[in-house]
Amino acid sequence: MTQANLYLDIHVLQTVPSSNLNRDDTGAPKTAQYGGVTRARVSSQAWKHAMREDFKALPAALQGTRTKDAARLLAEAIQAQAETFGEDEAKDLAAAVFAAAGVKLDKNLQTGALLLISRGQLVKLATYALTHDTLDKKELKVVLKGDQSLDLALFGRMVADNPELNVEGSAQVAHALSTHEIIPEFDYFTAMDDEQPEDNAGAAMLGTVEFNSATLYRYANLNYRELVANLGAATATKGALAFIKAFLLSMPSGKQNSFANKTLPSYVSVTLRQDTPVNLVAAFEQPITTRDGYVEKSVVALEKAYQDAQQFVEAPLATFVLATTDTTVGTRVANLDALLTQVSEGLSQVTADEDPNA
Repeated sequence: MTQANLYLDIHVLQTVPSSNLNRDDTGAPKTAQYGGVTRARVSSQAWKHAMREDFKALPAALQGTRTKDAARLLAEAIQAQAETFGEDEAKDLAAAVFAAAGVKLDKNLQTGALLLISRGQLVKLATYALTHDTLDKKELKVVLKGDQSLDLALFGRMVADNPELNVEGSAQVAHALSTHEIIPEFDYFTAMDDEQPEDNAGAAMLGTVEFNSATLYRYANLNYRELVANLGAATATKGALAFIKAFLLSMPSGKQNSFANKTLPSYVSVTLRQDTPVNLVAAFEQPITTRDGYVEKSVVALEKAYQDAQQFVEAPLATFVLATTDTTVGTRVANLDALLTQVSEGLSQVTADEDPNA
């Protein structure tokens, strides 16, 4: 049976006050040049890390970890299943498993690069190692590609030592950009020593922190068919909804204690497409200019870009919109739960309408 493509586009407008969400090597908020002006930028890596933190609340079967200490974790899983194994014996067996799988370990039993591995894969690897006298590379590959965690299924995995263990991610996350020009600002701060003598009025510490304020356009997409291939049909819809929720509610934690900048989106749209994902950042190639707030004008520009895109791509199967301002496209929903319900029903409808004999 040949199945049609099925993509989810997620568009978000989110206003963030004074903040430094994602720093560069100098400690300044990351920026980008777009449309001839400087924009606030938050990298996709920073937002995916925040999403992975949210995934830790999911059931253990959907959790993964990205680490150089996968061999140590496998040794612990081996000992959990075989209490008679000593620590050194378990580490030796774990090292043998990774060697057989084609993943190199250093003298400290660490991988050369971070390895994203699911909790389920660690358990299955331990079981395999304890029940097989000979470790087969092809069979280990099957174990290391199955029982994927949600972050592994979404964001993929690259194993330079053995590309056969690579996993093609089913989701893409764009760098967030402000819909308007930003001008960097600086906070000059001082800190006083509570125990300093009364005749010393000077500060014990002083410095500056760069920050900006912005209305961000955030975009991500999900290849639902790829997610099914990675995660399994029974779990894919649950995984897709968890991805959407985490993308909407998570936020990078840079300087969060200094700025308390945790906000919620002002506008969200989720579009189901069968031809191609569409990033609508071109809506803001000409920066929004205003002295009356950026959200409403950004929504107007974004929805115009959504309509203009229909000149180039197929009409979407459905679009669901959650917003705090007036909208002109899609089906309006009342809250996040309603949005997730509509997306779930949309995915179910598409798969139910497919011809099993095609």
